[in-house]
Amino acid sequence: MPDKDINQNTTQEDIYKVDHAEEMHLDDARRVKVLSPGMLVFKRFIRNKLAVVGFVILLFMFTFSFLGPFFSPFGQTEVFKGVGTMSKDYAGATYNEELRYTIADGAEFGSSQRTQFLLALGENNETFTCDDQTYYYVNIDDNTYRIMQLEPVAEVILKGFNSLTDDVVPDELITAYKTAEEKGVNSFELDGIFYRITKKNKASIISIEIDVALATLDVYDAYNESDKLMVSSFDFRLASSLALAQNSETFTVGNQTYSIRNGEGQVTILDSAGNEYAEISAIIVNPLDQSVFLTVGYKSTIRQMIINRQSRFSYTHENGETIEYTIARVNKTYNIKKETPIEMIRLFENPSAEHPLGLDNNGMDVMTRLMHGGRVSLLVGFIVIFIEVFIGIIVGGVSGYFGGWVSRRIFKHLIPNVMPILIVQATAGLGGIIITEATLGFLGLGVKYPLASWGSIINVASDAFIMTSYWFMWIPAGMLILLTVLGFNFVGDGLRDAYDPKMKR
Repeated sequence: MPDKDINQNTTQEDIYKVDHAEEMHLDDARRVKVLSPGMLVFKRFIRNKLAVVGFVILLFMFTFSFLGPFFSPFGQTEVFKGVGTMSKDYAGATYNEELRYTIADGAEFGSSQRTQFLLALGENNETFTCDDQTYYYVNIDDNTYRIMQLEPVAEVILKGFNSLTDDVVPDELITAYKTAEEKGVNSFELDGIFYRITKKNKASIISIEIDVALATLDVYDAYNESDKLMVSSFDFRLASSLALAQNSETFTVGNQTYSIRNGEGQVTILDSAGNEYAEISAIIVNPLDQSVFLTVGYKSTIRQMIINRQSRFSYTHENGETIEYTIARVNKTYNIKKETPIEMIRLFENPSAEHPLGLDNNGMDVMTRLMHGGRVSLLVGFIVIFIEVFIGIIVGGVSGYFGGWVSRRIFKHLIPNVMPILIVQATAGLGGIIITEATLGFLGLGVKYPLASWGSIINVASDAFIMTSYWFMWIPAGMLILLTVLGFNFVGDGLRDAYDPKMKR
């Protein structure tokens, strides 16, 4: 045959000319005579730029998925933890809106007297009566009231003095009363005893003032346990209240002199040596756990933070431990939360040098899971394609075996000729299978946690908050799926054009 003669007479010089002839193409009949079919397909393939791009993409994907995990320092299911803080309710604070009573030594001021006092306070009456006893109160300042029992000793009717006791009204008392009347005041002092003038019908009643209670919105805290008794005493609180009302810098109780250091919203009382002795404030601070003791310094810090409207502060306790606290206001109360260090899973961490694609919602390295997920997605694609081709060949073989000599001849001679077509179709079909696997994984029907596939990784995008706030958790997986599908399509198109250039579009 002519073709056979040409092949036998072809020399090395002819081959060289064929390879270097500018007018010859890969489809030229003269080149077909000197190139093997495989080499011809290869040369056609590498001249297709998109096919080469697709091949490079797939080479990267296979390297990334099958070799990458061996170089990753992390495991697919490794959870990363760090030291975080947990907020725990520790104490509560509020501005005191309920009067607190301190009873004088030897006096009584129970619930009945307190009720009548509050009624008189609401009606703006200076006196009130309970159990045949008359009481009088003085507003020391906006937060404190001095309550006294009035012990009548005399009455004045039409300038006549009548004794209300067994004793005669002394002249000194009459003189002191007249002096007070001339000055227009309703109280006076005589021999260290305080008297109060009240009106009853047309008579003026002269009574001795006897302290019974102090009602105040202020809260007193002693710095030392040994000083609590003094700080809670009526004499100490009355003397300090009077000094504060008069803007005095010092006051005396017994034989001890105390100084006052005013602060914003709270007052510090210092002893004679200048040491902190007590705190006075309208803010109540109590621990939620009654077995916990709060120092005055700690309470003072909380009050200062509330007054300054600070939401966070740190405090160094007596044992040297420094702890962070937060203050949250709820209506009229303040919740003080203690920040306790605990081991926590590092969730939703942004990309960093340690984790180039960050950590996911389970505290796992996103890049490592993409590597392992690529193995699953690619293996699923190849396994499905293999099963499709294998079943097709088996069905064809069985059909040929039982279909007579004609079907046996078709199976024998047709299959080798259609293998290139099978390769092209399988390559092009891999992209669709990977998309199907990703869809199933996105719907939660793929591999189960903690294993990963590209589809299960982008499943987190079903949460709108994660999708908009944590791009690194799903966009990389989506890009890998897109590039892989494009890579298989480019390679499939390139193989088709290389095997059958007449079908090239």
